[in-house]
Amino acid sequence: MALADLPGARPWTNWVGNQSFTPARMARPRSEEEVGALVHEAAQRGMGVRVVGAGHSFTPVVQTDGLLLDLSGLSGVVSTDPARRQAVARAGTPIHGFYEPLWERGLALRNQGDIDDQHIAGAVATATHGSGIANACLSGVVRGVRLVGADGQARHIGEDEPRLLRAAQVSVGTLGVMTELELEVTDAYRLTEQVDVWPWAEVMERWEELVHDHRHFGFFWMPSEASAALYNIEGHGAMTDRCYVKIYDEAAPDQPDSATPGRRTDRCYRIYPMVYDPNFHELEYFVALERGPEALEAMRELMLGSLPDSVYPLEVRTVGPDDAYLSPNYETATTVISVSGTPGTDYWGYLRAVDALLAQFDARVHWGKLHFLDSERLHALYPEAAEFIAVRRELDPAGVFLNDHLRPLLA
Repeated sequence: MALADLPGARPWTNWVGNQSFTPARMARPRSEEEVGALVHEAAQRGMGVRVVGAGHSFTPVVQTDGLLLDLSGLSGVVSTDPARRQAVARAGTPIHGFYEPLWERGLALRNQGDIDDQHIAGAVATATHGSGIANACLSGVVRGVRLVGADGQARHIGEDEPRLLRAAQVSVGTLGVMTELELEVTDAYRLTEQVDVWPWAEVMERWEELVHDHRHFGFFWMPSEASAALYNIEGHGAMTDRCYVKIYDEAAPDQPDSATPGRRTDRCYRIYPMVYDPNFHELEYFVALERGPEALEAMRELMLGSLPDSVYPLEVRTVGPDDAYLSPNYETATTVISVSGTPGTDYWGYLRAVDALLAQFDARVHWGKLHFLDSERLHALYPEAAEFIAVRRELDPAGVFLNDHLRPLLA
């Protein structure tokens, strides 16, 4: 496959429709060799290269006027090792593509979020996460990657090169094209679900218990009666200033499966997913776990004062620490705070107010969600940002894998 063989440019738009652009060329390679040939030719022509997964990022991370690679043709779990609790998968494997291959071998993902359409490479590159302080985000369980550089050559980066691996775990696609990943997984497990609607005050009073005594805890706080329907969680009575609380714990071996809504017991991957409509544009910031309650109380006051701009629920989760250079959870467990703007409205004033408030709590950002990070804040908030940039310059000195969104931060 060569660039000359590719069809002409056509517009690309992400899942929720807030990012759209037209690359010069777009390709769907089906092998690492094809990836290498395309990347090398593009670099020789002075073209930038970006990779698109399932298009679930709200930021322009994949935008390019050069070559856009769609890795959905490189999909599937390649191998599993129950003894070492590891699995190898191609970069374009959707998260739901891990379910049955792992389960058949007595394994499962250690943790995941509630959307499972993302490609694993994109989810890892942006530090996508689930909930629970005992488990790191998906990036934190990466134990090796295969990476195609601007010269078209593939290399393996593993645990024997910790400096490079810590950069590759959360790279926002700036080190090269990831074609394969090795993940630490765990023994297969089932989950029990407890879903209830509680007053805000009760959640805050029980915060320490909920965070520390359960495998997963998260909630949606509703600033108004219109909030719940936006995320398909209506039908629970009056919702203003109340929380839709989700608690998951591992099921005992003798506990039977149950399909009772709000009290299900089943395989972990059947409990995690949640259905969202693409009707929101999301910002997601991370504050140190111990500062979570204070930040949440401040957010509640801001949102109540910002109605109707803040009609979308406030989503709250926690994540365990990891050591990836650009991870928002670098060396600290975090409280994750997510808010959304309404498509078709000018929500930027509201989101900037959220950014200003959470900046007081030294909040880091989700690389795939709307944010206002600049270079000064990057270096202040991410202790290893300079080390990441040094690795990036070593692996891609010409900046082939940067774009206009990432260059001011990571060049």
